[in-house]
Amino acid sequence: MSAENMDNDNRAEVKQQRLQGRLGPEVQAFRDACQSLQLATITKEGLPHVSYTPFAFDQAGYYILVSDLAVHGQNLKLNKNVSIMMVEDEGDAKSIHARKRLTFDTTAEHIAKESDQGAAGVAALFARFGDMVKNLAQLGDFHLYKLTPSNGRYVKGFGQAFNVSGNDLVDFLHLSEGHVQDEKSRHSELTSQ
Repeated sequence: MSAENMDNDNRAEVKQQRLQGRLGPEVQAFRDACQSLQLATITKEGLPHVSYTPFAFDQAGYYILVSDLAVHGQNLKLNKNVSIMMVEDEGDAKSIHARKRLTFDTTAEHIAKESDQGAAGVAALFARFGDMVKNLAQLGDFHLYKLTPSNGRYVKGFGQAFNVSGNDLVDFLHLSEGHVQDEKSRHSELTSQ
């Protein structure tokens, strides 16, 4: 490897460390401020289904407690591929078109509530949401799932997208081209000059 390539690699590594130091805590704070996540599951017919559920997070993943009576509860039993999103409240957003959001592709795993990991998941949910969780966890149709994130994306606004791994490591995703005008608008702009 040439000295120039090593120098470029070192600069990229330093840039990545600075980005992680700056955005890592921001991503975590955004996630921790959200109490529920949108859940995209797949029906037995292969159709997408969107819903939401409260969640608790620890380094193992996102814990959710859902009923078999809910469509997403049925879907989780059939297909482990789940997409999740936490999104900024509309009332807090600077622009409705560029709400902050954190999305992940995840794999769902049913966790027995009476197991050690299940007890930890229910305890994490209880810490966030109180007695309602204990009541739901005692019902036979409510099951605990751990959603293990793989790749994700954190979007802060227009042109500010960052890849996020399952363990909250941030990679800079530079949108160097920016948004593209449609042909008609670009032609109008050029002819008016």
